Amino acid sequence: MLDIYKFDESILGADTPDPLRYAFPQKKSAHAGGMASPIPPDQKVEILSRLYDQQGQKSAKRCLYIHIPFCRVRCTFCNFFQNAASRKLVDDYFEALMIEIAQKAAQPWTQTGLFHAVYIGGGTPTDLSAEQVERLGKAIRRSFPLSTDCEITLEGRINRFSDEMFERSLEGGFNRYSFGIQSFNTKVRRSAKRLDDREDVMARVASLSATQQAPIIVDLLYGLPYQTEEVFEQDLNDFMATGAHGLDLYQLVVGGSAPMINMVEKGRIPAPATTAEKAAMYKIGSDFMAKHHLTQLSVNHWTRDNRERSQYNSLAKTYAEVLPIGCGAGGNIGGFGMMNHRTLESYMNAIKSGDSTVVMLTKQHFLEPLFAALKSGFDHGVVSKIALPDFNGQSSFEFLRPLFEVWQQRGLAQVEDDYLVLTLAGRFWTVSLAQAAIQVLQQTFQQTTAVESAVSL
Repeated sequence: MLDIYKFDESILGADTPDPLRYAFPQKKSAHAGGMASPIPPDQKVEILSRLYDQQGQKSAKRCLYIHIPFCRVRCTFCNFFQNAASRKLVDDYFEALMIEIAQKAAQPWTQTGLFHAVYIGGGTPTDLSAEQVERLGKAIRRSFPLSTDCEITLEGRINRFSDEMFERSLEGGFNRYSFGIQSFNTKVRRSAKRLDDREDVMARVASLSATQQAPIIVDLLYGLPYQTEEVFEQDLNDFMATGAHGLDLYQLVVGGSAPMINMVEKGRIPAPATTAEKAAMYKIGSDFMAKHHLTQLSVNHWTRDNRERSQYNSLAKTYAEVLPIGCGAGGNIGGFGMMNHRTLESYMNAIKSGDSTVVMLTKQHFLEPLFAALKSGFDHGVVSKIALPDFNGQSSFEFLRPLFEVWQQRGLAQVEDDYLVLTLAGRFWTVSLAQAAIQVLQQTFQQTTAVESAVSL
């Protein structure tokens, strides 16, 4: 039995009349996850060889992620900036990327399974030329076994996304586009160092959406400097006016070396929204989507029609294996997490020398299948008993039920027989809840393992 009251508010949430705003102090990370153990460098090559040589399972969901580590301009909220784009750097990198694509595509694991979603992320993938985007798409379709309904997403900026880029990317086989708009408001965009004014952004998104050649998805942040509730509501109305097919609403989380921190400290821009203020904005966004009858695909993604499925986001964040390609790309295969070289020089040297592009390999937690199922449920706002693997020989849902019941008392969820259904507050705090459930399972597993080891001695 789970003694739930040995845990503090970081797991249980605060007992507050306003859980939407105050259940937890703040969102600590973008995604929930379990512990992993680093693999010693001298074992990396042998393990990677074994992983790539194994036969894949066509019934298993898998994704392909390709990273383009360049941006012309660093957004002030970004802590992931890697390289300033220049034509020569991008061209040299692209040729190296094509070499890695050919190498990874030739592996037995790659060719004996099916990829259900492909995502070209960054950085700014649309800093590639139109010709390179077309070549990349055709290389993916030529080299990898894709499911018949495979979603192939190109991420990027609206800035300089020309008709030629759109047409050649379609010719290359891309069938979904995700644009990091962040806000339509010109003043908010300027503080975030986005490049185009509201009217230009709206016109371009509208023109792309009107072609109906592929789903056009808009990413909006909430909590940016100058982004009041009124400005945010206008952002939502602007999204609707463009005719874009889907919308992601992401909470602003600023950390590390993001320029926004220094700009706020020096008084150049106002501070971003507090957690309580962002919670209120999430409610505004959720209510807005319900009012306009958009379908909610996850806790932060909505679609206005059935063309948009958001397959990569739902699969890669949860239980699918992800093959990573490119400088800074991360993924997982066969119970191992992997991260490619993050510096451009190291990545290019690895390609030139024929060495592995993987710089770090980790062994995922024994309970990772359970963690993945939990993350999938929390991401959709509903955790299903039947979808969770067992834990220590019993139903993991039943084991966690005491925790779920505390969350129900605190306004974060409803326990409905074999389902945990998140409330609005629970959907806002979904990463914190998923991480809490994972932490409870990890601690219990460690304690049980320690007891069993002591008994065996």
